[in-house]
Amino acid sequence: MVAYGGVAFMVKAFFLTGAPGVGKTTAVMKVVEELKRRGFKVGGMLSGEVRRSGVRWGFEVIDLATGARGVLASVEQRTGPSIGKYRVNLHDLEEVGVKAILRALEECDVVVVDEVGPMELYSEAFKEAVRKALDSGKLVLGTVHFKARGGLVDEVKRRADVKVLVLTTGNRDSLAKELAEELVEEATKARWS
Repeated sequence: MVAYGGVAFMVKAFFLTGAPGVGKTTAVMKVVEELKRRGFKVGGMLSGEVRRSGVRWGFEVIDLATGARGVLASVEQRTGPSIGKYRVNLHDLEEVGVKAILRALEECDVVVVDEVGPMELYSEAFKEAVRKALDSGKLVLGTVHFKARGGLVDEVKRRADVKVLVLTTGNRDSLAKELAEELVEEATKARWS
């Protein structure tokens, strides 16, 4: 529970942020594994780096429930919005990532959104799915880009029912454990309410 303007709000969403490469997705996966081990159904979207011959080629999007994978962005993508040397694959983001979030809202105890960041924000369907997840009353576990500003990133960071935790190399192991325990506690309460 957090207080905002003298009013107490139940925290229903937990977002990790931190410098690129600090291990946000790895921490999310540790929390997901613990939730599953305790019998909770977890679904949603993960994103991760893809390397080829030791060089970052792009990023993939993964549906946690089905294992479906798509290309989020790559150096070989010919169409789509450009971020640095990558082009965003809106089709795969929406067909795999957005559908994973929406499916998790229907079928799961906890909805994962990894990540709310510049690549994903090119998709209106993604933004709508994240807002729907945050407004659903379901528990949400996600990551939010450290430096990005404006729009949905600011909305996530400012919501009274969202707890944003900064992950560092010094706290990443302990924070993942603490977050897993907090989510298990909240998921247990939600199951019995």
